[in-house]
Amino acid sequence: MVTTKSQSNVLRYDIVGSRRVSNYGFAVIVAIGALGFLLAGLSSFLKINLLPFSQPLEMDFVPQGLALSFYGIAGTLLEIYLLYVIAVDYGSGYNEFDRNNGKVTLFRRGRSQSKNIELTYNIADVQAVRVEIREGLNPKRALYLRVKGRGDLPLSEVGQPIALNVLEDRAAEIAKFLSVPLEGL
Repeated sequence: MVTTKSQSNVLRYDIVGSRRVSNYGFAVIVAIGALGFLLAGLSSFLKINLLPFSQPLEMDFVPQGLALSFYGIAGTLLEIYLLYVIAVDYGSGYNEFDRNNGKVTLFRRGRSQSKNIELTYNIADVQAVRVEIREGLNPKRALYLRVKGRGDLPLSEVGQPIALNVLEDRAAEIAKFLSVPLEGL
């Protein structure tokens, strides 16, 4: 999350969505694998070597070439989906706390304009800022906003756990800005 402060009465955190280095890397790996499988399957069908570093002509199209072609097509479809998610920047957005208007706005980008999520609450309805820290095999470091009648709303981004010092600083800053208690630390 990147902090941007345009005024002393507005606090805003930008949320990184699917445009992460890890997603780009995964998309490249899937594309290379899918292309390799597809070319190997096509080579066994056409009896023309489309892969200079292997000998797919030595295998029969049924069943090996057919299976490789299927994996290539499935990988290509997964690659198209990954590129779409990256292009849309699925999950990106912001958390904005505005004392001038007395509003808290949580925005996340969806698959399309109609699927975007924008939640707006009055600052007076905010009861607390809650921190959840769980270590172990499946670590979790998350920040929540407790709102009357709505429960806990997540403020942190999905993916890698946030560094503990960053999480604590951010939670304290939001709690102080909203003048609400900080829970979980």
